[in-house]
Order: sequence, then structure tokens, then C-alpha cells
Amino acid sequence: MITVMEKWFLRPNMNRWGLEIMQQMDELVGPAAHVNPGWAGHARFYQSRSAPSELLMVYPWRTLPEHRDLATTEEPLLADIYHQYCSARRKILYFDELPVEVEHGQL
Repeated sequence: MITVMEKWFLRPNMNRWGLEIMQQMDELVGPAAHVNPGWAGHARFYQSRSAPSELLMVYPWRTLPEHRDLATTEEPLLADIYHQYCSARRKILYFDELPVEVEHGQL
């Protein structure tokens, strides 16, 4: 299992439309992602307070190869969104979770 973080870069004049843009993007690529064997859970979306043109989409995925294959097929579908709303293409980052103990002996 991996965690995928997609960083999106909106044009500054599009900052206030982050929710609508991400909803539009999800409607384009979400259906294929949800039936992909690598799908492992829904995404969560975040907008930076210090740089509102930066958005994060974070979600679990089963394997890196499955996600890379999917991401390649998504790019043509995202061309209009990039063109209309973004200053750059999304940047996809992959993370492995660290099993840090956080209970500290509390009851």
C-alpha cells in the first residue's frame, strides 16, 4: 500500500474556484480510478492557506506500478483542465507510511 499525493497548481486568478475545479477533475478521472484494481480508498482534497493556488489530493493506492499506469491514461483527459485553470501540470508524489508509535502509554 502506498499513499499518493498529487500537487496541483492553479493560476492565481483561479484560487477561489479550487473546490469546483477539483470536483470537475474528479468527475473526469474518478470513475476509471474507482474500478481500477489498484484503487484503495477515496481521495481527500486540501488547499494551502499560505499559497492558495496550490492544492493537494491525497489517497491510498495498492501498488506503484498500478498507479503509474493509471496516471498515464489520465493525462489526456486532464488536458483541458490544465489549459483552463492551471499554471503547470500536476506533480505526483509517492509515500510509504512510517509505523510511528503515537500512543505514549496513555489510557
